[in-house]
Amino acid sequence: MLGEKFTGQGKVVLLAGGGKIFTDIAARFVRSERSLEEIAASPYSKQIVRNILDSNHRAALEFDFFLFGVEGYSRVTETQLVRKRIASYLIKSGRAELGGKRAFNVVYPQNVAHFGAKVTLPDGHEAFLNGRDLAELTRQWYEAGIDKGLPEEDLRYLKPQATEFRAIIGMNAHALYDWFAIRTCKNAQAEIRDLALKMLSICRKTAPDLFGNAGPSCVQLGYCPENGLQNPACRNKIITKEKALEILKANRPDK
Repeated sequence: MLGEKFTGQGKVVLLAGGGKIFTDIAARFVRSERSLEEIAASPYSKQIVRNILDSNHRAALEFDFFLFGVEGYSRVTETQLVRKRIASYLIKSGRAELGGKRAFNVVYPQNVAHFGAKVTLPDGHEAFLNGRDLAELTRQWYEAGIDKGLPEEDLRYLKPQATEFRAIIGMNAHALYDWFAIRTCKNAQAEIRDLALKMLSICRKTAPDLFGNAGPSCVQLGYCPENGLQNPACRNKIITKEKALEILKANRPDK
């Protein structure tokens, strides 16, 4: 039976991280002449964390690590997710031989699931199929291949990109800031933006001092670096980098 989910229904849970913050300890270590024991015993300093964020010296953020569990997202989003190289990923295997017990779950936008079109089959017959039909036909073909003894690692070549993936994701706070800058932007594809926004919400709740400035590039920088590619919803609302530079040049003290 085809398991169907729609984009936006993915789940994100925090497996580890948050609570105690180590960024302030890392920052103290760089400048303090005190012993390691004294530094480690120092009370937590929200102000040190704030100073680190305001100065944009983010190396100390790499000592706060967050581990997320995700499910209900498609392989389309998996491909975009793993482009973030400063991270750790453990993705549920699609290769292991499970003897037909593997769930055939897909995740796609509702408009794709419902969109129908006339197609011509190899034997010349015509059929009217929607996205759900195509996913269901693939499921039937896949399970027939298992029944015939074909390896699942071979059959998976024809599974759709809508196939659900599950993963554990590990990122430090510095990497998360960089990732949120790109993937919570309105220019990001809807599904990966949904994943990033849910991760950001968790981070803000569990480590508010650390992620108060986190968000898309415009939140972190004060301007939009997309320039001509700025999302239409942001135009005339958020200043672009090009416009910000024009203002700075026009107000240079040496002019």
